[in-house]
Amino acid sequence: MTYDTKKITILVVDDTPENIEVLDSILSSQYCVKVALSGERALELVDTGPLPDMILLDIMMPDMDGYEVISHLQSNPAMANIPVIFITGKSDAADEEKGLKLGAVDYITKPVSPSIVRARVKTHLALYNQNRELDKKVKERTQQLKIAKLEVISCLGRAAEFKDNETGMHVIRMSYYSRIIANSLKLNSEWVDMLYNAAPMHDIGKIGIPDHILLKPGKLDNDEWEVMKKHVSYGVEILEGHESDLLIMAKEIAKSHHEKFDGTGYPNGLVGENIPLSGRIVAISDVFDALTSERPYKKAWSTKKAVALIEEGAGKHFDPHLVEAFRNCLPEILAIKERYSEEL
Repeated sequence: MTYDTKKITILVVDDTPENIEVLDSILSSQYCVKVALSGERALELVDTGPLPDMILLDIMMPDMDGYEVISHLQSNPAMANIPVIFITGKSDAADEEKGLKLGAVDYITKPVSPSIVRARVKTHLALYNQNRELDKKVKERTQQLKIAKLEVISCLGRAAEFKDNETGMHVIRMSYYSRIIANSLKLNSEWVDMLYNAAPMHDIGKIGIPDHILLKPGKLDNDEWEVMKKHVSYGVEILEGHESDLLIMAKEIAKSHHEKFDGTGYPNGLVGENIPLSGRIVAISDVFDALTSERPYKKAWSTKKAVALIEEGAGKHFDPHLVEAFRNCLPEILAIKERYSEEL
């Protein structure tokens, strides 16, 4: 790997200007050298950024010595990986051991040898860059695995819908609707993203429902309806037993999105805010998209008619606060509906 060394910044920290001049003369032809005459100033420079690629740090300084400086650096995750080399007149082995234990990567005693300073700086910069590249690759791979996991979850959710929705677009649309509603409530962005990625699994239990019931072109009788309701318990069984926060939320949604705000829903007859927020949001998204989508056993409702039913259900089927949020978000929701239509 090649790189322009003049773009590498080395911060030299020493309370004696003469010592700084020596190190600057050794390094400035190859690197960008910045200086600080105190520990406090060094921390200010690091804190305000950009971060230096390396710090050459004196130990014996007034007010804040080098040991205190490196302790502050190590306590901040953003700064902890900056390589620090102590350059000091303290030549006792105990001092060197203390510096290395505090996190320094090397220890050079004064008076310094220019060739040793250059060699040590070059070596530790190479290691630092190697570690940064490795860290970058690990993060990229982790992100790839995360994306792959989310895609698998989404595909499983769509697979469950293929029985009565050959495009599987329902889970895509209702997931977007859920995210739009949740974002309008100014909820934690990580929670909103998790809701968006968990929502496709809301009816995964439909996999266990016989086709003659799931696709019946008419009203289900009492026995058939009891079988249909079992898709909730099937979904919970499929999703339980995992420690992933995403799958825990997916199970929560599968279990609660058929509950109704007034307690008349299933499977547990939960009332009001006893229904998890994730389930309350998905309930609106799911019903609205189901109503406005054509299925083998029903025609699609008009948007106007579906919105009217959602509004009539405020306080009964749906959380009234979320119905208001749904109404306010309707332009965004309809844009998603158009973008991910069944014809795509």
